[in-house]
Amino acid sequence: MKREIIISGFGGQGVMSIGKNLVEAGMAEGFHVTWAPSYGPEMRGGTANCSVVLSSRPVGSPVFTHPTDLIAMNAPSIAKFGGQVVSGGLVLINCSVTEERLTRPDVRTVYVPCESIAYELGNPKAANMVMLGAYIAASGALKRETAEEMIRGMFRGEKAKLVPLNLEALQQGIYSVERTIPSAAAASKIPLHSAAALRQHPFRSISSAANQEGTAVPP
Repeated sequence: MKREIIISGFGGQGVMSIGKNLVEAGMAEGFHVTWAPSYGPEMRGGTANCSVVLSSRPVGSPVFTHPTDLIAMNAPSIAKFGGQVVSGGLVLINCSVTEERLTRPDVRTVYVPCESIAYELGNPKAANMVMLGAYIAASGALKRETAEEMIRGMFRGEKAKLVPLNLEALQQGIYSVERTIPSAAAASKIPLHSAAALRQHPFRSISSAANQEGTAVPP
């Protein structure tokens, strides 16, 4: 199994944290992973992005031009990366902030109202966790239980009170896809295979980076 993922959106939407969370969960499941962020002036309101590779085999390079999956948190991300996704790939679009649609019949597109769900939960900063859950459900690349364990490991001490909110955001993202696609993982056009545990990694706290990038924190 190999998935090459671009996560893109406005600076502050938590795109880097989604990438870090995917990498953490991927390592916990024994995958080889890479994470390559893109920093620069675009962070002030343009399109910030990061690239993630999840693979059952060693990764030769973190750089790729045609992702298998795209997580687009805003309209500029669709315009910039929508045409680069491989035929048969997966595209998730945050439809809370854009009405733009991807007109490509050769990819599977899932629309997720991330901000709307996060507002209903009481904290708009949880939108990126909603999208993480949606990606897990739509792709079938990772187990939801792994993501739940990761969340519990991220928020400790005084921040432990944020665990229920983030778990609920994750679950609502999963449900938003499952309501649309009854068997989300089975619907994927990219073959998925369970990888044997290649190495063991304890979860590391990434709460600092997550807080900066938009994972739910106290208002």
